[in-house]
Amino acid sequence: MAKRIRSRKKTFSDIPTLATIESLAHDGRGVTHIDGKVVFIDEALPTEQVEFIYTDSRKDYAEGKVVNLLTRAADIRVDAPCPHYGVCGGCSFQHVEVTAQIKIKQELLSEQFKRIGKVETPELWSPMVGEHWGYRRKARMGVKYVAKKNRVLVGFRERRNPYLAEINSCAVMHPMVGTRLIELGEMIESLTIREKIPQIEVAIGDEKCVLAFRVLEPPTLEDKEKMRAFAHKHDLSICLQSKGPDTIVPLNGEPEMMLTYALPDHGIEFKFRPAMFTQVNYGINRQMINRVLEIMALTKDDNVLDLFCGLGNFTLPLAKYAGSVVGVEGDQPLVNHAKENARHNNIENVEFYAADLTKDISEMPWANRRYNKIMLDPSRAGASEILHHLKRWQPDQIVYVSCNPSTLARDAGILVNELGYKLVKAGVMDMFPHTGHVESMALFVKG
Repeated sequence: MAKRIRSRKKTFSDIPTLATIESLAHDGRGVTHIDGKVVFIDEALPTEQVEFIYTDSRKDYAEGKVVNLLTRAADIRVDAPCPHYGVCGGCSFQHVEVTAQIKIKQELLSEQFKRIGKVETPELWSPMVGEHWGYRRKARMGVKYVAKKNRVLVGFRERRNPYLAEINSCAVMHPMVGTRLIELGEMIESLTIREKIPQIEVAIGDEKCVLAFRVLEPPTLEDKEKMRAFAHKHDLSICLQSKGPDTIVPLNGEPEMMLTYALPDHGIEFKFRPAMFTQVNYGINRQMINRVLEIMALTKDDNVLDLFCGLGNFTLPLAKYAGSVVGVEGDQPLVNHAKENARHNNIENVEFYAADLTKDISEMPWANRRYNKIMLDPSRAGASEILHHLKRWQPDQIVYVSCNPSTLARDAGILVNELGYKLVKAGVMDMFPHTGHVESMALFVKG
């Protein structure tokens, strides 16, 4: 019988290595070069001298963490206010002053346009900024009963580690949840199924909060009563999720909680269920919609196509001012809900369709109409597959909202260098303060 070879975990020396940080990576890590290899170092900033230890090494790059900060980047480094920063992987930018965070993201966007898209950096809008703490209203939190600690941990994974971080609170989560992690963990620890709850889907509307517990086996009646008491005490709703998102149901006898968020400037209220996608930061979302409407300057002569429309976050406010709007989304339940939101707001000049926008849509009726303005809000993968259909529609104006600057830059290259559009303006939005996420917007006009 062949001898079984055990795999060994890679180990690294505890002897620190000296480095001068040259630049920042897109995720906020410091970049240096050691012996010809690029090294990404957590919590290190440009110009700083640090001593670090290696945490990983691959063929093309290595990773490390600072163990001794020899010099500080005086203009941008701050002491992170969260006691869990550096262990919890939820944030990566707390050591950077907040105005410097958004400036770094602006510079990254400009660099991506130039390097990936091969387009000139456009004029930049002033960045959209809002609350830096307590802004997050959607999250998927991990849950883990740790026998050695006799405690249920609730929160996010450790930085670059699969284990759940031991945190007592989360300053970027809305206080309705972020200040109650200890109490939430204590309640779960008292349940018979404490080891059968791997995650909680958090959804917070303008007023109400829903916690959807993923349960791997059914809770007992006593478990349900403990959950119900916790929910009533903290004025929130607890639901159970036995399988996929469509299995989320309230506790027996409790009403279904339909969450809402409003766009007061436009007299619109959205209803949504806990697992549905909504923006995590309502303040920035409202600013973002207002900027789109300002850019488009809609009149009743405009026919607008909103691609990747979700539950109508842009579609419905666009329809308030345009002649007609068509929203297209790949997820049929979201499309159904978008239609419900249109009825709820008495908006009649809008249509919604379900379609996979990465596939051929040329035979679909909505695709054979003319649109003079187009809205794009794709996932991180971008919108490259749909862009060549613009030859048919020939829109005068395209507004592109992105959660990934690299795919926005790639798509900008297609629009400018292949399809003849001009990148007029772009800017970033601080949708996720204290993280490396870069949300941005760009305006293209027909050349």
